Amino acid sequence: MFTLPTVAKPPAQALSQDGLSLLMPSDLGALLPDGWSQNWLTLAPSWEHLPPDAHLKDGGHYRKRRHACFVHDPASGHLAQAPHRAHWQPTDYNALHGGFERWFEPVEAGVASAPAWQALLSALGALFAQVRPVSRWFIEAHQFRIDTAGGVGRPTPEGAHRDGVDFVVVMLMARQNVKGGETRVFDANGPHGLRFVMQEPLTTLLLDDARVIHETTPILPVSGGTGDGHRDTLVLTYRADGFQSP
Repeated sequence: MFTLPTVAKPPAQALSQDGLSLLMPSDLGALLPDGWSQNWLTLAPSWEHLPPDAHLKDGGHYRKRRHACFVHDPASGHLAQAPHRAHWQPTDYNALHGGFERWFEPVEAGVASAPAWQALLSALGALFAQVRPVSRWFIEAHQFRIDTAGGVGRPTPEGAHRDGVDFVVVMLMARQNVKGGETRVFDANGPHGLRFVMQEPLTTLLLDDARVIHETTPILPVSGGTGDGHRDTLVLTYRADGFQSP
């Protein structure tokens, strides 16, 4: 198994040496302007308005999402939203949902243009460029809600996988009345791995997609819990070689 160091490494160093970096909320905040965390949390209500994912091939109805694309210049810091497009992955990386275009409703305009949203995407782009210098990042952003209304919710129904990009970001927004949802990261070329549960909002996992595979186990409702059970995340992918397309 991988082990998380007692003293956290700087994220660029951890990505270079280990292929992953787990940021606690304070670690993430250190990469961003003062007051960013408070501003970011004003975007949290947008996760209440995610439409159903109509493309689940396992027949489930447990996932809601929105999607948007951006282009980032790490040298200048300029971030521009790209025209809305389908999400596509090859079957080599997603055997369940790869090989066809999936159109999702776009991230709400007020969210995609919010200074806190733009600061996050730009700061992470600058960080990843320290590890892998590039002229541009092609970023896909996915807002997810996985719920337990049907009994079980599956954050990664495709199982342990890579995404066919350079870097992957998984940020926890909320967990409510659920158990499970264990994050698992494995060396893509060996037996070593790491498993943990993301509990605190803004806990963020950074992954070098070429070096590790990842998954999150199903979530179940908490016995006796009140209200709807769900797990909300923001998933970002950064790719130097353009957006993936057929």
